[in-house]
Formats: sequence, structure tokens, C-alpha cells
Amino acid sequence: MRDLKAVGKKFVHVMYPKKSSALLRDWDLWGPLVLCVSLALMLQGGSADSKDDGGPQFAEVFVIIWFGAVVITLNSKLLGGTISFFQSLCVLGYCVLPLTVAMLVCRLVLLAGSGTVSFVVRLVVVIAMFGWSTLASTAFLADSQPPNRKALVVYPIFLFYFVISWMILTFTPQ
Repeated sequence: MRDLKAVGKKFVHVMYPKKSSALLRDWDLWGPLVLCVSLALMLQGGSADSKDDGGPQFAEVFVIIWFGAVVITLNSKLLGGTISFFQSLCVLGYCVLPLTVAMLVCRLVLLAGSGTVSFVVRLVVVIAMFGWSTLASTAFLADSQPPNRKALVVYPIFLFYFVISWMILTFTPQ
């Protein structure tokens, strides 16, 4: 129960990002694991046997998220960041929450139909949640970087969340 409360508090920190060390101090990987699994399950196509389903397979999403987070963390450490490896993984993983919400909204919009209006609504939601994820992660990670190298750390974070956002936007169920 204690861990569940801690995960919930970290979700709140991501949904209302402010400069706080609480997310960094008490790191865990339970929340990122739950978010990654739920996003991968939602992005998985309609039927497991179909060759032409509309989305990536579970393992592809899982590997992209975790490998991307590891690469960003290594980049941050190599550029002189003061944050630990697992703290960075924790922040990057928890900041996938807005994109998971975007995927849930997009799935609901796709249930209503797949026309131009549907695409525009999905586009607006994904762009907003992409910005939210990027803003939240940089709010937590920017202070742990040397001032002259912040852009070198933020750019891979931008690309990481952009790839996940692109997978969400281009998902079409069968």
C-alpha cells in the first residue's frame, strides 16, 4: 500500500510539474513499468494473429521505451549530469503518463469513427500531451545538468517523446 501511494504521488508530480526533488529523491520503477505495459497493450493491434494489424507489437513498444530511456540517461551522465542512472529512468518513465492518457483518449476517439475530425482531435491531444511529457521531464532533469549543456540533454528527450507520440498518432486499430 505504501508503494502504491508513492506511485500515485509521483503521478501527481508529473501531471502538475513543478521544480521538486521528491520525484528524484525516492525513485522507483513500478510506475514506469505499469505505464509502459499499459501503453504497449493499448498500442498493440486488434488481433494477435493478424499480420496487418494497425500498430506495433508489444515487445517493440516496450523495447523502444526502455532502450530510449537508457540512451537518454547515458547521454545525460556522459554530459556531466549529477542525477543517478535509476533516478533518470524513473523520471523519464513517469513522464510517459501524459502520453498514456493521450493513447487512451485516442482509442476512445477512434471508437467513434476515423474521419478528418477524429484525426484533428487525436492530433491536438497528442501534441498537447507530447508537450506536457517533454515539459515535465525537462522540469525535473534540467537542474541536474551543467548550464551550458542543457540543450544537448533536452534534444534527445524531445526526440524520445516525439517517437512515442508518433506511434500513438499513427495507430489505427483493425
